[in-house]
Amino acid sequence: MTILIRNIKKLVQVENNPVLMRSGKMMSELNSIDNAFLLINNEKITGFGNMADLPANVSEGAEVIDAIGKMVFPSFCDSHTHLVYPASREIEYVDKIKGLSYEEIAERGGGILNSAKLMAEISEDELYEDAMKRLDEIISYGTGAVEIKSGYGLTTETELKMLRVIKRLKENSPLTIKATFLGAHSIPAEYRGKQSEYVDIVINEMLPQVAADDLAEFIDVFCDRGFFTVEDTERILMAGLKYGLRPKIHANELDYSGGIQAGVKYGALSVDHLEYTGDDEIHALLKSDTMPTILPGAAFFLGMIYAPARKMIDAGLPVAMASDFNPGSSPSGNMQLILSMASILYRLTPEEAINAVTLNSAYAMGVSDQLGTIAIGKKANVFITNEIPTIEYMPYYYGTNKVERVILNGNVIV
Repeated sequence: MTILIRNIKKLVQVENNPVLMRSGKMMSELNSIDNAFLLINNEKITGFGNMADLPANVSEGAEVIDAIGKMVFPSFCDSHTHLVYPASREIEYVDKIKGLSYEEIAERGGGILNSAKLMAEISEDELYEDAMKRLDEIISYGTGAVEIKSGYGLTTETELKMLRVIKRLKENSPLTIKATFLGAHSIPAEYRGKQSEYVDIVINEMLPQVAADDLAEFIDVFCDRGFFTVEDTERILMAGLKYGLRPKIHANELDYSGGIQAGVKYGALSVDHLEYTGDDEIHALLKSDTMPTILPGAAFFLGMIYAPARKMIDAGLPVAMASDFNPGSSPSGNMQLILSMASILYRLTPEEAINAVTLNSAYAMGVSDQLGTIAIGKKANVFITNEIPTIEYMPYYYGTNKVERVILNGNVIV
């Protein structure tokens, strides 16, 4: 199928010489073409440029979309979600309003443990149907790729259940989906005080079956105060690497946990959350290929301190932003909102923020060679906006959906 989008007010984030990420000052680079066209053929981007350079007869046999007054962006890449879950947790939200902390709710059996209890009771079909509705929702807001984690199982049977559901989603959704095994998301109540025994289960029971059934690309650990130690984390990551699962770590959300350094040590593709990131952590990241990934929705929802994004970029680091879509601490997968938060809460310029939610977040899920920018040969995952005045309007005008049409894999979806 051939699609020609013509008369585009501004074609945003085009690349003639694609890069895998943008770091430091380069995050301010956002190449665009005014009065542009975009040509898509057989799922790939095959041409773009100014309308004056549109080849003759190119529209013959093509679906032509007129984008007068509208802009075209590469689809968002959401590199950190937990969107396969059994039920919402709005009652815990009320507990938060009343002043209970994330850790206090967890100690009472809430949080992740609450979702794990419900996960054991729900069928795979119900999980799949609910998750597919969430995928349709995030597509409508402009997301074209998403990473989904397990971690609400905490038993071998239920972790595998979650990963099988994610595999079904991959097979049936137009989204590019990556799966992450997160058996070490929390410590089950029966293993409190003896968590090394649970780590043994993750390594010796869960991992071999995850690998045997080819259910995940990545492995993750919640390395933080009150959860898994650096020693636990390193044991799990070493075991995962033996099965070819690259690390992605929950790190430094609650304290200076050592999780960032552990991620760098084991070649993590990303380290995520990062509210507690100081000079030592920045120095470690500067010497690595690990993508620092900030999750604004969780910090905002939980009333936590914000990760020092401005300091990280000024030090020369890349920064990605993702939604952390989950029922307990970030109940939204709206990446337009994350784009706005990047500027409003973290003081990123619109150009930096757009790079954070497209190219850099694509890198954080291992797909920036295929997605995240508009370049010839990349997968045709783009969205067309409503009529908007400027690029800056995207993060500025928060709270409404500015996406009019979505194209994924070269097909019009919405």
